[in-house]
Amino acid sequence: MLKAFLDWLLGRRHGAARAGARAADPQDFEQLNRNAPLREAAAGEGQGEDGGAIATYLCREAVLGRDQRITGYQFMLHEGTRNRIRHSSRRVHHLYAEVLVRNLVSADIGRLLGHRVAFIDVPDSFLSHPCLADLPAQNIVLVPTPHAEDKGPQIEVLGETMARLRQAGFRFGLPDPMIISEFTPLLPLADAIILRAPTLDARRGLQLSRLLADAAPQARLLVRDLPSLEDFRFAFKMGASLFQGPFITSREDWAERDLGPNTARIATLIGRLRTDGDTREISALLKQDGALSLRLLRYVNSAASTHPEPIASIEHALAMLGHDRLYRWLVLLACSTDGSNGRAAAALETALVRARMMELLAEEQPLARRESLFLVGLLSLADVIMQVPLDKALAPLALAPEVTLALKKGEGPLSPLLELAMACERGNADREHLQQAAERCGVTPDRASHCHIQALLWAMDIQQ
Repeated sequence: MLKAFLDWLLGRRHGAARAGARAADPQDFEQLNRNAPLREAAAGEGQGEDGGAIATYLCREAVLGRDQRITGYQFMLHEGTRNRIRHSSRRVHHLYAEVLVRNLVSADIGRLLGHRVAFIDVPDSFLSHPCLADLPAQNIVLVPTPHAEDKGPQIEVLGETMARLRQAGFRFGLPDPMIISEFTPLLPLADAIILRAPTLDARRGLQLSRLLADAAPQARLLVRDLPSLEDFRFAFKMGASLFQGPFITSREDWAERDLGPNTARIATLIGRLRTDGDTREISALLKQDGALSLRLLRYVNSAASTHPEPIASIEHALAMLGHDRLYRWLVLLACSTDGSNGRAAAALETALVRARMMELLAEEQPLARRESLFLVGLLSLADVIMQVPLDKALAPLALAPEVTLALKKGEGPLSPLLELAMACERGNADREHLQQAAERCGVTPDRASHCHIQALLWAMDIQQ
């Protein structure tokens, strides 16, 4: 990841980055929204109170494995949009499912997912839609959902469709069979069973385990909406393999913990850099850590592969990077050095998305402001990533006062964009909150949503 990040700092774009950046360009999404069939809905369906089409805000949630590392994502429409169409016709649900699928296709999601998977909830009758053929089947877990309206497929027909899609490489998740019993005959085709934490207890967990042992022994349990680490641990002990929810960025009591030794060394270097230490002093400090010096030289040489001569000295590497880019790289290195815990890695990815989104939304502002916004996003989960109290995580970094104010108190000129970035990543946040957060920043919700997806693609790409 750090090599790709340094490539980006130095202006290089390798293939996946170009694909991600191109696919996520706001003009692409605008064209998609113009071409999407929302406007073809019947009168009153798929429309807001003013008669206009309901905006479709895409969001995502990370799905963690038992090692607490990201194994995939659920991609969905923002809950405000989902709630507004919840009681709409099957036709309207199809239209929104198509918008979701075409957004993912446009983003070349298969290239960026790599070994990860995307969970996509769609109406059961949507499984026969031709647009699914454009998705990278090996990366997709389709989750068919029933609809109250008649005209859905017969269970036998649905099973045949699922079997055909499985042959093409798709995998399937099915909702909790103890709640949606009509899908029980399809359990032998399930790769995952989707449960929700609020409905889970020990008794139901035991009953479900017995049912699945006979009907779907191959299926893994995915538990959504896990609010806390305590709930995660309960689901883990119950045998679940996949986990989703706010627990990923939840805090613990780390009062007695200190920075790891590697992070502490890097933090000392950052502190000198921020207090305007000269190049010779910074070079001398780097040379005291042979492993860090070697890593820097290797990364800079890799990122500067077109340079006529290899960069053989720390002084040369520093001159090529410059003060600001070296600082940003060191901060990311500090966040990732001691974070061996899987949940810390998941939190780091979330922080990277926030950082890049905030930077993109401020692309017309001065460079110094963009740098500060990137740092606010990156360090917004510094305590979760480093697993120390926030004050200990931030103290050695010699941050500007407005950065510290945004991180510690959620105040100041940099905090509104952080609030907006967090609103975009929360699929269960209400639509009005997202709109209000966008208005405070002077951007449209559409642009916020576009920059969020673009930032996600960037963060996924640099971690390949």
